[in-house]
Amino acid sequence: MPKLNDQVNILRKPEWLKIRLRQSPEYAEVREIVQKHGLHTICSSGRCPNQAECWNHKTATFMILGDICTRGCRFCATCTGQPLPPDPAEPHKVAESVSLMKLRYVVLTSVTRDDLPDEGAAHWAATVEAIRQANPDAVIELLIPDMHARPEFLDTVVASQPEIIGHNIETVERITPLVRSKARYRMSLDTLRYLHSRGVVTKSGLMLGLGESDDEVLQTLHDLREAGVKIVTLGQYLRPTMEHYPVAAYVTPEKFEWFRQKALEMGFSYCASGPMVRSSYRAEEALKKIEME
Repeated sequence: MPKLNDQVNILRKPEWLKIRLRQSPEYAEVREIVQKHGLHTICSSGRCPNQAECWNHKTATFMILGDICTRGCRFCATCTGQPLPPDPAEPHKVAESVSLMKLRYVVLTSVTRDDLPDEGAAHWAATVEAIRQANPDAVIELLIPDMHARPEFLDTVVASQPEIIGHNIETVERITPLVRSKARYRMSLDTLRYLHSRGVVTKSGLMLGLGESDDEVLQTLHDLREAGVKIVTLGQYLRPTMEHYPVAAYVTPEKFEWFRQKALEMGFSYCASGPMVRSSYRAEEALKKIEME
C-alpha cells in the first residue's frame, strides 16, 4: 500500500496535465459574485484544475451546507472537522447568484453532513426550490453525498425535481477503504440504484491513477450501469497536498478514450473520460445527449 509523504513514489506530471491559466473579466465577475454572497464552490474548495476555464465561461459548481466536511477522505482537499449549522439564507443567496451569472445550467454539490438529522436533505431541496423560483428556465444538476442510502432522505431531494442527480463512487471497490472515509462502495451503488428506481436520471464518476487495474475499472463501470446510471465521468486523480493519498499512475489520454468507448459499449448514454475531466466539467453536454435519445 502506498505511504503518505513517500518521496520516492512521487511521479512527475506528464505534459498533458499541464494547465495554462487565463483569468478573463468573466472570471473576475464570477469570483466577485461568489465572494459577495459568501458562497462556497467546489471549484475552489476541491482545487479543481478546470476552475479557470469554467469561471471564464461564467459557470461554477456551488457547494452548499458550508465548507467543512464530516468525513476525511484521503483524496479530497475539502476541510474536515465540525461544521457550522446550515445557513438558512444560503438557498436564496445561491438562487440570486445564479440569476446574476445568468446561468442556464446549475450544478450543486455539498460537503457530507453526517451531523445533521436528515444529513442535509431538506437544505438540498430548499436550495433547488429557491433556484427554480428565481430561475424557472434553469436546468439543475445535483452531486449529493450517499446519505447512507436512506430512502426518506433521498426522497426529499428527489421531490425537489432536479433534472439530474449524481453521486460519485470515486474509485474501485478494492481501493475504496483506503481512500474514502466512512463511505462504502456498495452503499454508493445502493444510493444510485434507489435514485434510479425513483425515475431520476443518475450520474456517477470515478478517479483513475490510485492503483486500480483496467479490469477493476471495467467492473466498476459494469456495477454502475447495473445500478441504472446513465452518465459517467472518468478523470485523473491529482494529489491535493503531500498529506493526501499518493498518485500511483498518470493514465494516458489514449487509455481514457479506451475506457470511454468501453462505457458506451456497456450502454451508458454519455461518458466524459479524460485526464482533466471532473464530475461537473461541461455537464450540460451530457443532458443534451440524453435529450436526443
